[in-house]
Amino acid sequence: MDKKIENAAPETTRVRVKKKSQGKMIWNRFRKNKLAMVGLVIILIMAILSASAGLMFDYQADGTAHNYKIRRMAPGSPELPNEFRYILGTDDYGRSMAARIFFGGGTSLSIGFAAILISMTVGAMIGASAGYYGGQADNIIMRIMDIFLAIPNTLLAISIVAALGNSLINLLIAMSISSVPRFARIIRSSILSIKGQEYIEAAKACGTGDLRIILKHIIPNAIGPIIVQGTLNLASTVISISGLSFIGLGVPPPQPEWGSMLSEARTQMRYFPHLVIIPGIAIMLSVMGLNLMGDGLRDALDPRLKN
Repeated sequence: MDKKIENAAPETTRVRVKKKSQGKMIWNRFRKNKLAMVGLVIILIMAILSASAGLMFDYQADGTAHNYKIRRMAPGSPELPNEFRYILGTDDYGRSMAARIFFGGGTSLSIGFAAILISMTVGAMIGASAGYYGGQADNIIMRIMDIFLAIPNTLLAISIVAALGNSLINLLIAMSISSVPRFARIIRSSILSIKGQEYIEAAKACGTGDLRIILKHIIPNAIGPIIVQGTLNLASTVISISGLSFIGLGVPPPQPEWGSMLSEARTQMRYFPHLVIIPGIAIMLSVMGLNLMGDGLRDALDPRLKN
């Protein structure tokens, strides 16, 4: 009887609490923001279409080859061949607007992402060094950054491209240099509030080198503001790339780019508005999607919203 009672006694169970990682918590907060998800979907669609442009179109035949028999045709025009490449009509030289939009999107977005990645890396190292060491080094570095910040980004990029020449590499250099000061400022302000924490003092007491402390402890804990600024700055970079191409200092022709497409069509916009509307919508959607993503990341990474 005693054995039956012992066997019937309820066993104590351990309740295991699954801890969510920081990445999952950020993603959960991000996906609750409907506008941020809309921005993410827009950017993903544009990135996929731009990346697969080479599979959908022939660059030499659709993006650069002239066909004056079907030039300036609006989408859905009965004179156009019933083919997918003419779904958005043709431009002033009879080239496929769809092919040029997708190839141009790959150019604008790839240059923008590369420029932001370079400027984030360089700016993070400059800002982290200035905020960590402080003193005279901080004053000298930040005064140099203030000089660059006093010059508008687009004007600085125009000066660099005009001095170096018109090419994709020079455009990438110009976009990267013009964005470095903003990232340096942001990371420096984050470092000033982090470098006095206990784990930094513990790392110093253990004999950890300054470079390892900056790379392994300081920058990872200040990565949130950098990501948000990078996403928001990417939108302005895309606009700057299109602006430089519009005035002839960006992507050299005949390579397609949204700004150069607007420049080529500006004299025909009254009679053939689709030549301006289509690349304008592409720029608008990309900038809107990046801004919505940036706002969502800012809310998701804000420590005050964790609870």
